[in-house]
Amino acid sequence: MTAKAPFHIFGVDRPGRFLVTCDHATNRVPEELGGDLGISEADMQRHIAYDIGARGVTRELARLLDSPSIETDFSRLVIDPNRGETDPTLVMKLYDGTIIAGNRHADAKEVTRRIIAYHRPYHMAYETLAAQRDDVVICAVHSFTPQLKNRPPRPWQIGILSAYDRRITDPFIKALEAAPALKAEVERRGERLVIGDNDPYDGHLPGDAIDTHALKHGRLNLLIELRSDLIETEADQRLWAGLLAPILTETLKATGL
Repeated sequence: MTAKAPFHIFGVDRPGRFLVTCDHATNRVPEELGGDLGISEADMQRHIAYDIGARGVTRELARLLDSPSIETDFSRLVIDPNRGETDPTLVMKLYDGTIIAGNRHADAKEVTRRIIAYHRPYHMAYETLAAQRDDVVICAVHSFTPQLKNRPPRPWQIGILSAYDRRITDPFIKALEAAPALKAEVERRGERLVIGDNDPYDGHLPGDAIDTHALKHGRLNLLIELRSDLIETEADQRLWAGLLAPILTETLKATGL
């Protein structure tokens, strides 16, 4: 076990229905793994190491929703908490053109050790929070890079991911499309509002965080992906949380779920 818990929880006693989660909150690599996994500082600042801006949005969104939040305290390159324990991409050795030298020789024993030290404690805490109330709504916050290497730029400002449970996803997308403040903010940046429905990624993977803690329990859920260049600063993280919070609240109220 690590000396400290590999996650942070905020507002555990807040009364709101939402549980706001951030699976890829930080690029921290524990000292036991060398602190950098053998890749450059520039790579550690890229999306391959964490979801840029997502932690700040998560914390502020949870505060505005008066709901608890949980976030990881280790890089997705250490082990990806948004993958099931048997997923072959759990410990990445090559990611968007970068060889992860510190993972090159990570065998089954090392992967199991990281599961026990980092992955499993996070999910145990996550499940404890989710089980606090029967009507919890899990809201996972992620970010995506504006452009992968050798790929075209991504036009979406927001992507909403879902699998087969679209009870809140569909009305939330409609509410986003109709939100004047959201449209105005995007236009202020010289863009046209583009919302992805399972873009830039497709739904969920078996055994991922939403599958584990929401779908398998029948809990209301949605996963919000924000383009990371929109939320790089603390001010922009607060701004986007402020845009999303009332839409989430009103959508949930309107559905009557």
